[in-house]
Amino acid sequence: MELIPAPSPNFDARTAPPDMIVLHYTGMPTGQAALDRLRAPEAKVSAHYLVEEDGRVFSLVAEERRAWHAGVSSWKGRQNLNGTSIGIEIVNPGHEFGYRAFPEAQIAAVIELIDDIRGRWSIEDNQIVGHSDVAPDRKEDPGELFPWKRLAEAGHGFWVEVPAAPGLPLAEGETGPGVFALQAGLTRLGFDCAPSGEYEARTAAIVRAFQRHWRPGKIDGIADGETRARLIALLRLGA
Repeated sequence: MELIPAPSPNFDARTAPPDMIVLHYTGMPTGQAALDRLRAPEAKVSAHYLVEEDGRVFSLVAEERRAWHAGVSSWKGRQNLNGTSIGIEIVNPGHEFGYRAFPEAQIAAVIELIDDIRGRWSIEDNQIVGHSDVAPDRKEDPGELFPWKRLAEAGHGFWVEVPAAPGLPLAEGETGPGVFALQAGLTRLGFDCAPSGEYEARTAAIVRAFQRHWRPGKIDGIADGETRARLIALLRLGA
């Protein structure tokens, strides 16, 4: 694929080869504003790539270098994931500036870019995540409109469909073995959700992040039967 060089000075050395991809939305009014910020030394943020709505792909930081995109983050027991991840910024105003669907040309370019990256590095499907997955307390991107199902159908990441799943919902303030099992499942999937048996604010934030990725039709931090069924199905699939 054709990459447009747009070097950013905001990077440093890796300590290990990248083995995961973190997807973001830019969350700024325009793609140019986002590109300018990712290249501004004083901003101290960057990504390896930026994908515009028309499908153009800008290369900002070499994959062999550590870009500064994930911040305080955790996935599958590891912390501060900049050192082991490749960051892709996808142009979208985000929830603050008019969140909207991602155009077809843009998603096609994201899929082609991930194809290209995975041809060079060993990246498992369960290591292709969103910023909100690795930082659920702070981030919402790339959000519920991002077509994770389409990505999985193209061979990148996991997606499941489940039949109607009745069951009493679990919500903030509840305690007991059901909450413990939910937290254990979320931890096994990759979230930093140490089982305590108490459904507190952090667990609710993690459930919302799970829903943004794997159950985008319902984002309320309440683990109803379908949310739990999707989690179980993902774990059975090997996610």
